[in-house]
Amino acid sequence: MMINKIIDYLDDLFPNPKCELEYSKDYELLLAIVMSAQTTDKRVNMVNRVLFGKYDSLEKLSKADIKDIESIIRPIGTYKKKAIFIKEIVNRLISDNIKIIPNDREYLSSLPGVGRKTINVFLSVIYNEPTIAVDTHVNRVSKRLGLANESDDVIVVEKKLMKRIPEDKWNRVHHQLVFFGRYKCKAINPICDDCKLKDMCKYYSMHSKPRS
Repeated sequence: MMINKIIDYLDDLFPNPKCELEYSKDYELLLAIVMSAQTTDKRVNMVNRVLFGKYDSLEKLSKADIKDIESIIRPIGTYKKKAIFIKEIVNRLISDNIKIIPNDREYLSSLPGVGRKTINVFLSVIYNEPTIAVDTHVNRVSKRLGLANESDDVIVVEKKLMKRIPEDKWNRVHHQLVFFGRYKCKAINPICDDCKLKDMCKYYSMHSKPRS
């Protein structure tokens, strides 16, 4: 089956996949995922070492001047909006007296800036809940490999992946698809030559030069 070939290849490439966002507390991961939109995990880790080093508790973050937060996270882009989300999420956790962020999708979705992808990643990493979070990499790779249609939105892509991939592999394959899209099947100039999936890849079939 096609999906088995994909999973076997991803296992060869990324045998020990795990979230690359750095964190020491559950709220740090939640904020990091929110901040990772439209930027790289590497940049998020860079700014968060400063942010969480300076403000090492929810209480300290809640009292931080938003201008200082903006200054620290400026390198990750859309920093003004993300700084607002940070303050609003932190203040909400404090006002709700949350000591441990619960495994509760309804509660998580009520937090500012927290969408389905963020929730899926958070629950997968913190609670090992079987999920498939569809970010830009997973979305792109899924469509290139024919696991989803080009017109599918991220919810449809997620459902199709959940149907094709065995549930006990969801978390693992999610991270592997992210890494595959991040390091090999890139949006621009993907590394196709030695890819063992190129025979099923729509991008490769459209862009590869015919042999003379």
